[in-house]
Amino acid sequence: MLKTKGKFLEVRWHARAGQGAKSAAQILAEAALDHGKYAQAFPEYGAERSGAPMRAFNKIGEEFIRSHSPVLTPDVVVVLDDTLIGSAPVSNGTDEESVLIVNTTRSPEWIREKTGFRGKICTLRATDIALEEIGRGMPNTVMLGALIKVTGAIPLEAVENRIKSTLGKKLPEKVVEGNLKALRRGYEEVCCVG
Repeated sequence: MLKTKGKFLEVRWHARAGQGAKSAAQILAEAALDHGKYAQAFPEYGAERSGAPMRAFNKIGEEFIRSHSPVLTPDVVVVLDDTLIGSAPVSNGTDEESVLIVNTTRSPEWIREKTGFRGKICTLRATDIALEEIGRGMPNTVMLGALIKVTGAIPLEAVENRIKSTLGKKLPEKVVEGNLKALRRGYEEVCCVG
């Protein structure tokens, strides 16, 4: 598992409303709970409209989590939309031990230059993968797979089971299967440097 700065793995998600960051954070927390860990997930919105920048947060650990504050010093930052690079403070609170996972076709060098980020940078073309597997440019399950691979916080199977139970209640089986394929591809195709 990824070395954390404190007692818990702390994740901050940056996305635009409608890209599924809130759902991904919720699925991650529920999968962690299913796997016997303590977990939290909560969103933070500005103007509540589709496309507006938003954040979501996760805390996962072996002990009860008493703090319900936003994640200020994340172990991992997940960026679902690379247009937020340079316009949103994605690297705030990070250091050389932090990991930045970005949905992009751009190079890690470009990301480092735009953000000043000093830790490990991981990239993948999550929107393209989502289009191929789900038929929609919704990168959240792809990025969730990448996060699971990079952190080792919980097994991939725990997230697969949670996706089946959560999405299976409201979406057609074909869409659920597409999300599972997208999750696995994010897990397999994420590439890290630094």
